[in-house]
Amino acid sequence: MNDGHEFALVVVAAGRGERAGSPANGPKQYRLIGGWPVIARTLVTFLDHPGCGDIVVVIHPDDEALYAKAVGGLKGLDRVRTVFGGATRQASVRAGLQALSATSLQHVLIHDAVRPFVSHAIIDDVLEALKAGHSAALPAVAVADTLKRGDASGCIAGTVPRDGVFGAQTPQGFGYAEIAAAHARAEAETETAFTDDCAIAEWAGLNVRLTPGHASNVKLTTSGDIAMADEKLAPARLPDVRTGNGYDVHRLVPGSFVTLCGVEIPHDQRLDGHSDADVGLHALTDALLATCAAGDIGDHFPPSDPQWRGAASHIFLTHAAGIVRKAGGVIMNADVTLIAEAPKIGPHRQEMRESLASILDISVDRCSVKATTNETIGFAGRREGIAAIATATVVFGDYA
Repeated sequence: MNDGHEFALVVVAAGRGERAGSPANGPKQYRLIGGWPVIARTLVTFLDHPGCGDIVVVIHPDDEALYAKAVGGLKGLDRVRTVFGGATRQASVRAGLQALSATSLQHVLIHDAVRPFVSHAIIDDVLEALKAGHSAALPAVAVADTLKRGDASGCIAGTVPRDGVFGAQTPQGFGYAEIAAAHARAEAETETAFTDDCAIAEWAGLNVRLTPGHASNVKLTTSGDIAMADEKLAPARLPDVRTGNGYDVHRLVPGSFVTLCGVEIPHDQRLDGHSDADVGLHALTDALLATCAAGDIGDHFPPSDPQWRGAASHIFLTHAAGIVRKAGGVIMNADVTLIAEAPKIGPHRQEMRESLASILDISVDRCSVKATTNETIGFAGRREGIAAIATATVVFGDYA
């Protein structure tokens, strides 16, 4: 039943797609883009168009099961039937037109199954041209690139003027009776291999009207085209940004300097610990390890292991940064807050930032060192120890 419908449709889907990669992946019209087979996305656009009536999909005889699986579950399939194609696109289109011989619709559109991004606007412009009295309509895009003609040796033989040159797209629209007759004539009268249906219409003397195409209405030809289409339709992904926190504290004992964030600062006390007790680097080591759930500093450098006695803490931080990078992370920011009554941190802050940048192999503007006192409260306030809180931000995966 064609009540209210304006056109019938032939979808050409019998090709083998030799340029679309390994044959083991199947013909390109059945490959997945955005989780859907290409041909299903193409058909949905036409099934949803209020003017579309009878649809004939021309498939390869070997693809019946592939086709059935690809379109299973689509609404409106009662209007769709399949026929087998021929050895060429021209033969396949003719088979599709013959299958529509009983249609009562005046107009027919012929579309490549591997143009899944066709829009209703493109379809409507083709229909308007047909309604205006043109025998055929071709959606096209003006060629923007400079065109070169090559010779047999692979060198440029000349430049082709691009004025008035267009790239042809589908769906191409026709009066049904006219294009069916043109295809029959071409089959009987010439051995010319026509590259599209408007070429046959031109050969038969039909008037072809250019209508607006669109750059998005691409034909998926190569495996790269399919990959780009899949990426275009993939759901937007949020960046994998992870933040880790670390905390460390060491007691103060009599001495002559403290080591904080890799910098030795003269002082009448020192930090007591198994290594050099650099609370800033220890806290930041834990923060980095936290971004990839790699445990803590004690898991990697246990205090019970004598080889780490008196070790410089930059060894620990370098190790943690390596773990992060091996996991696919990029260190974006390192922030350390030191909690101490003394010594004064301000005069050494820039040197500490530069130390962090050097150890982590990131820019200084991504390294922050701050300090605060504990207002004489608690162990830090009584100068019994120094604490540090650290935060690290790391980006993982494709966004890194």
